[in-house]
Amino acid sequence: MPVFRSLQVPAYRRFFFAQGVSLVGNWLSLTATGWLAYELTRDAFSLGLVVFAQQLPVLLFAPLAGVLGDRVDLRRLFVGLQVGCALHAVALATLSLSGHLTFGWLVGLAVLRGLVNAAEFPTRQSLTLDLVGDRAHLPNAIALNSSLFNVARMLGPACAGLVIAHARVGWCYVLDAASCVPVVLVMVLALRRSPPAARPASAPPRPHPLRALGEGLAHVAGSPGLRAPLLLIALTAFSGFAATTLAPLVAREFLHGDARLLGWLQGAVGLGALGSAFALGVSRSPARLERWVGRGPLLIAAGQAVCALSTVRELTLAGMTVFGSGIVLTYAGSNTLLQLRVEADKRSRVMGLFSTAQSVYPLGGLAVGALAATAFGPRATILLNATVCALGGLIFMRATGSSGRSDTERLREAGEGTPMPP
Repeated sequence: MPVFRSLQVPAYRRFFFAQGVSLVGNWLSLTATGWLAYELTRDAFSLGLVVFAQQLPVLLFAPLAGVLGDRVDLRRLFVGLQVGCALHAVALATLSLSGHLTFGWLVGLAVLRGLVNAAEFPTRQSLTLDLVGDRAHLPNAIALNSSLFNVARMLGPACAGLVIAHARVGWCYVLDAASCVPVVLVMVLALRRSPPAARPASAPPRPHPLRALGEGLAHVAGSPGLRAPLLLIALTAFSGFAATTLAPLVAREFLHGDARLLGWLQGAVGLGALGSAFALGVSRSPARLERWVGRGPLLIAAGQAVCALSTVRELTLAGMTVFGSGIVLTYAGSNTLLQLRVEADKRSRVMGLFSTAQSVYPLGGLAVGALAATAFGPRATILLNATVCALGGLIFMRATGSSGRSDTERLREAGEGTPMPP
């Protein structure tokens, strides 16, 4: 089937399924952390603060991590980072199950996980081409990665809700640590089968990391086809996640539910995202992809507006589903455009900037938590963010509507990466 064509590559197929286990574990951990933050403080601001603590290191250090990814073997780097994720989950499990976890520990460990994620996010994205080996498979592999992420987004929170309701929160972290094992084993096997090539002795000296970072920034600044998606990602990261940041509050205060309802709300996001991811997986038109990317923020805004105004569980779940569909159109679509357009020797640096743009999210999360805790209130906060997100989508559509086709032609003529086949 065309939608699964990149799974024909054995190395990518093994990584794909092992990564799926790891992502489910990650969502177990994220859901447990959000629940614990609210349980420990009963304060909306604490939800934004935990998000801020985990994502701020990505915002600050992902570009430098992208420079690292362009210099070292991505598979070895990824193995080390997965071990770091497992150790983080073990620490949270130990503190939670022993009864010693405080909000301060939760925030401190969130910062440590953020430092690991600062390198893990761009490495995971850049590793895709290394595993599939053929640029023709890249759009499909990115779409499948997004599908997998959102299947995990459905399963992980739902499982977390069951674990929290019937056992102890700390077991979510135990399962997260265990979920890192398959992907580490798969990558170690890949290294044994295909060791990284040695760098030639006559290779030119590498530039200073800061200079290399500057080259990546200049490449993006001079390429409208790269710059526009990155700016859109940054804007939606800031304004597009108010409903999910406040999801524990939505579940408890708006809908009078418990941890199981929180799991269903997060799972609904994954359900909506899954359909969009499959649609992107069979798309072969850059112009169509740009249009879908522009419409994504409008769906994000519509879904958030429903969540802000609804007091009915079914309607809120529908809003979260629409929201999830918009997230994938915006993020996976932008990811595909960037990786097809970027020069090969700058791929990790651009993916580092992509991770940085995504990680404007903590600033938005902090603002959402602070604003929701004031007299402005959570409902108005979500609506305000939905409005900003919709405006961003309209601006992107206006810009690419007049220049998207010429940008694609310019990239083809200049040789800036390989556009999607027609």
